Amino acid sequence: MLNNEFTASRNSRMVSELERTRLQDGYVSYPWERRMQEVLSVPNSSSFLSILLLPKASDRLTSRYNNLEDTLARANAWLSASQASGVPIVFMNIQTESLLTKISGETASATVNAGSLSDLSNLANASLYGFEDYHGVDLGVVRAVRLWYAPLAEEIPIEIKLKEDDIRLGFAISRTEEGFIYISSVIDDDENVPSTRSGLSTLYREASSASRLLVVSRLSNQKVLPWIVSSTGAIRCFDTVSLSQKLSLHRHASVPILMHVLLWDQSLASRGNFSSARQSVPSPSALSLPPEVRLAHQPNDNQILPLPPDEPSEQPDRRLQRDTAGEVSFRFHDFSPPNNWV
Repeated sequence: MLNNEFTASRNSRMVSELERTRLQDGYVSYPWERRMQEVLSVPNSSSFLSILLLPKASDRLTSRYNNLEDTLARANAWLSASQASGVPIVFMNIQTESLLTKISGETASATVNAGSLSDLSNLANASLYGFEDYHGVDLGVVRAVRLWYAPLAEEIPIEIKLKEDDIRLGFAISRTEEGFIYISSVIDDDENVPSTRSGLSTLYREASSASRLLVVSRLSNQKVLPWIVSSTGAIRCFDTVSLSQKLSLHRHASVPILMHVLLWDQSLASRGNFSSARQSVPSPSALSLPPEVRLAHQPNDNQILPLPPDEPSEQPDRRLQRDTAGEVSFRFHDFSPPNNWV
């Protein structure tokens, strides 16, 4: 009897001790710099691609904004239009991001005094709502939309090595309406130009036959993809004039060009060694992609254009007009491919 009571008491103490015992945590050092050099396909840079869309202002005073559904629809339209123009990307994820700002206007002020759950339910589709902080200042929360996407295959580095007697690189660049930079033309029947020696011309012809664009994702490891849509609806992206000038400077200085492109077919990545850059580490987007999106060939202004018959001028057309995306972003008009040659 005593033995049974002792056993029951001991079990009770063990159960009590088990309930009180908590797992301990701690910190462990990690070699971040070395890992970012060793395991990333582009050292010290992520392979995650996204664009942030701000809600569009519905009046000139930017006091009212379209609702969240409108911003989601814009993200959907941008992705679908990019795919239709031949950009080899697929949808990955979408999320809302809350950005703090000073509020003004009737739309924001009307939500500051929302004090019940029924009031809050009205904010489910709002792009801008406000609240009052401890000092009586009205703050606004802007609900932006971030669209995550990935290339169909992976980013492939192409190293364009230059010679002293190179007078041109042998390719032209253009930009889609959605803000993507792509190779719009290459020189044929010339084995001595850098674009042919590097394999860029071969990739361009493969893309053209597949009704896809050969999109430039990085230049010297810097992403050159569109990254934000302003409240006016303008897309913040890189302009082709500055990129052409940068590429021309590479040629004049005889400094090799490291360019990354988005491929449309995984098999092309292993068809040949287009660069001496590292290609051994697969990108995360190549691990679990949905079936390849089959795009119908729809001829429009964004499709790959044929090689112009005459030798193009190396001087870019500087007829440009500022858009509302920012002080250093431009929208080009009448900017034909012959004026984009480098």
